Amino acid sequence: MARALRLRLALFYGASFAAIGVWLPYWPVWLAAQGLTPIEIGLLLAANFWPRVVTSIAIPHAADRLGRRRPLMLLLAGITLIGMALFALVHELWALLLLSLMTGASWAAILPLGEAVALEELKAQGFGYGPVRLWGSIAFILASVAGGWWIERGGPGAVLGLLLTLLGLNLIACLQLPDNVRLIRPPEPPRFGRLLQLPGLIRLIFAAGLIQVSHALYYGFASLHWRAAGLGGTAIGWLWAEGVFAEVLLFAAAGAVFRRFSPLKLLTLAGGLTVLRWCLTAAGSDLGLLIPAQALHGASFGAVHLATMHQLRDRVPPELLASAQGFYAAIGTALLFGLVTPAAGWLYARAGGAAFLAMAGLALAGTVLAARLARGQRLPSH
Repeated sequence: MARALRLRLALFYGASFAAIGVWLPYWPVWLAAQGLTPIEIGLLLAANFWPRVVTSIAIPHAADRLGRRRPLMLLLAGITLIGMALFALVHELWALLLLSLMTGASWAAILPLGEAVALEELKAQGFGYGPVRLWGSIAFILASVAGGWWIERGGPGAVLGLLLTLLGLNLIACLQLPDNVRLIRPPEPPRFGRLLQLPGLIRLIFAAGLIQVSHALYYGFASLHWRAAGLGGTAIGWLWAEGVFAEVLLFAAAGAVFRRFSPLKLLTLAGGLTVLRWCLTAAGSDLGLLIPAQALHGASFGAVHLATMHQLRDRVPPELLASAQGFYAAIGTALLFGLVTPAAGWLYARAGGAAFLAMAGLALAGTVLAARLARGQRLPSH
């Protein structure tokens, strides 16, 4: 039973992050092949985040009140698949903008719901989160490397077909998830206001969110920047894969990491290493700089994600866990990325790789906030 559960969760993470492993590095390449400028690409990427500010809160909270998560996940996965398929049929900027809004609204809420299912089920079984979550990172590696190889041979047009295939797999994976029967119809529906009353929650979300949003330039323009510097698709795929491989190693060692660091101390350390990563990336596109910079993805994303998930899991009441995940996705991810991504496109159009120094500044702000949170107020245990 426990093994079957872990396999189903691993399939969900694998399918989810394989799709992300194609979308993040190569969707800007597909958009550029349609003749869009960096500023227009930044606008479309930001539009993918804007609706998440609402849907990432409303949908997971609705799932908490309903007591079930899988039916909503299936609906959202189907809408996302249809919306992405429509990109093949439109070419005007306004139509691409509408589809970006649609797919952003639907795709974004799937992962917070799945994270809530995984955190709850794994905790009930006494099994760690990291060893299951790492399969998502492994799938990201395989997708980014294979995607780079495929696109180098088939051209940027191959991105959309590959992405649709992986989103179809994601729909199947959602169907295999447990339906949280223990949560059916809670006697008293949880109130969102109770979540906001938890001391330190908002500061935690902004600390982690500022560090995560410092990836906006990397997600949106790193592949384009490295292609312009002369790197081929396979090399770019391997650079993306290297970063996520470092993330896999961290997830595999999560137990040992948390025996040494509290979640908030880990968040602070990861923020400092994120600053270093973007400074190295800004220094040039030589592999001697990019290889060590990409190795720091294990800290800049992996450690930040682990620290935030553990802090939420340990400090938020179970009946509000999906709501907390959605709130983090809405504010710490969607709102901040929606604001920063257009600015990142504008900066990249004018400053090129030097724009990564601005990302280092964002990471520094998050690190300072995390350090203050670690020294002071914490979310109370429930």
